[in-house]
Amino acid sequence: MQTKKLYLSNTDKKIAGVCGGIGERFEMESTLIRLAFIFLTIMTGFIPGVVMYISFWVVIPHKPKTHSKES
Repeated sequence: MQTKKLYLSNTDKKIAGVCGGIGERFEMESTLIRLAFIFLTIMTGFIPGVVMYISFWVVIPHKPKTHSKES
């Protein structure tokens, strides 16, 4: 069984692709993840949520580009 890795989304992003990448990894709707993140950010006084998002942005790698060979 191969596990899926967590990457920043290249296609589903509003700011950096963090919520889109989490949605792709866990096969969830990214809008729900964004709403949960916004709710948690408001409930924690903004600063912890912003620091967490920036930390995820720095730590989660970009999805590697796949090169196709043309014959």
